[in-house]
Amino acid sequence: MGRKRFILMKPIVLYSDKFLSSISIFMMVGGISLFPFIILREKYRDGGEWWVNRGKRTINHETIHFYQQLELLIVGFYIIYVLFYLINAVKYKFNMQKAYYAIPFEKEAYNNQDDFKYLSKRKLFAWVKNIF
Repeated sequence: MGRKRFILMKPIVLYSDKFLSSISIFMMVGGISLFPFIILREKYRDGGEWWVNRGKRTINHETIHFYQQLELLIVGFYIIYVLFYLINAVKYKFNMQKAYYAIPFEKEAYNNQDDFKYLSKRKLFAWVKNIF
């Protein structure tokens, strides 16, 4: 798949507090990318200008994950994500929040969530540089 066609694929954005609350185990989940969907808190749609702007940033963050998932043929992303999470959990003595933020996929997404042009210039497998 050429880079241009790859970037033309877009996630489907949904809003569901109920779903996100049901998966918030170790920390509050504001949004999640579950290919081909991005599921966000309803306040990012309905909560006023500040929340809507924050929602745009969250959509950008989750869209980075969407492309990471495509790169790894979806299932590979989830397998590698869980492996990094488990390794980090042990490394950080089961501080699950630290384990989450140390996942290379999350590092790429958090480092670039405020750059709304990032996806147009992102290189394939850009998350790999965050492993070490």
